[in-house]
Parts: sequence; structure tokens; C-alpha cells
Amino acid sequence: MNKEISLISWNVNGVRAAERKGFLDWLYQHKYDIVCIQETKTHDPLNLNEELLKPKGYNSYWACATEKKGYSGVAIFSRITPKKIKLDFGNNILSKEGRILQLDFEKFTLLNIYFPNGSASTERLNYKLEFYKEFLKYIIQLKKSGKKIIFCGDVNTAHNEIDLARPKENINSSGFMPIERAWLDKFVENGFIDTFRHFHPQKSNEYTWWDMKTRARERNVGWRIDYFYTSKDLKNKLKGATIMTSTMGSDHCPVGLKLNI
Repeated sequence: MNKEISLISWNVNGVRAAERKGFLDWLYQHKYDIVCIQETKTHDPLNLNEELLKPKGYNSYWACATEKKGYSGVAIFSRITPKKIKLDFGNNILSKEGRILQLDFEKFTLLNIYFPNGSASTERLNYKLEFYKEFLKYIIQLKKSGKKIIFCGDVNTAHNEIDLARPKENINSSGFMPIERAWLDKFVENGFIDTFRHFHPQKSNEYTWWDMKTRARERNVGWRIDYFYTSKDLKNKLKGATIMTSTMGSDHCPVGLKLNI
């Protein structure tokens, strides 16, 4: 029997801050099946509130940047028990900085990713591009092995002009440079579906991140940089994709995906 499941991805900009702003109440209220968060900013989950480690009805799984405290990090809260958990992606860039967590479920493989930001320096931009390269190589291998793939997270790049409020002003800004956007093209070329655009191909003024310093959210001067992608073999299972702009608590808002598995 098929069952509709709900998945959420949200860059919370610090899990402790999110907890103070009502993250657990939000989790209990909506009872999503799987919630992926990025930028947890914790190097040791055991130092967190016990309820955050095991919310009622959920198991939690964490990948942390152990070499740099208060940096990066991802976690998944799941009401469905995975068959396998993966944190180590070999001796390469994917295993550094606590940026990827993979859970293998019976019907699909889920990867929660916090892609690097390239705006700080040329070195970090190059790091980001290398990360895209290694990640694409990895998911192509996964796909070839027969896995049905969902990957989500803060991709840190707006794909097309429709995906940010001011494309012309940002053509040379990291997050919208052609060299970065080309990697999102490659995801699509290699058979991965941007699920929001699958359901809303022409919908504009829909963003997932706003600059807090300029109070850009009030004016909706934003960027769509948070995504759910799936492999094409899940296309007929897709039931809906949303951007939850009214959900507060971070400089990002959550994005959602519904699947009939």
C-alpha cells in the first residue's frame, strides 16, 4: 500500500537559536515525517537539550564539523527508521566540515546537504565548486547502483533569474555566478528534478533566504537557494512541493516535498 510522506528542509541558522524560537513546538504541531536541517552550528550534539536529541515521535541523526566549533553541521529528524546511516564519504571534500548526512530508507535514499558558501573569498568559491563536483560524481554513482535518490538542503546558489529578486545586480555575486549555476544545470542534465520548479515552473517572487541586515524579508528581496531534488525514477511519486515563507525562526524558510511511496 502506498503512503504519502512529508519531507522538510530548513537552514535553521543555529539549532540552539531555532530551539529558543520554537523549533520543537513547530515540529510537534506539524508532525512531518522527515525534517532535514542545515547549519546546526554544533560540534557535539550530546551537549544539546535532551529533547532536541530525541523529540517525541522522532529519532535524530547528526553530522557535525568537529574541527571547527559552532560551524556548519546538518541533522535529520525522522519518524521513519532508516536501514542505514552514512556520515563518511571517503577521503575527500564531502567528508569535511559536517556537510552531508545520508539515510537509506526502504524505498529511497535521502541526502541532507549544507553546500559551502563561496562569498567569503576566491578560496572558498573554489572550495564550493570542488564540493559540487565531488557531490555530483557521488550521486551519479549512487544512481547507477540503482538507488532512488532525494537530496535536499541549502544549495547556496540561485539557479535562474526567476530564483532571485535582483538577478542583474547579482550576476557577479557568489550565489548567482554563471560558474556556480552551471553545477545546478548539471544536476538537471544528469536526471535530477528540481521539485519546486516541477510543480511551479513559472512561479516568481518565491524565495527561501533573505538578508537579515537589510530587512530584505519584509520587502521580499530574496533568493531561492534551498531545494529538494529527486532522481527521475521518483517523478511519478511526487505529490507537491512548497516554500513556507510564513514560517519564521531563521534567515531561511523551510521548503517541503510530498511523495507517495
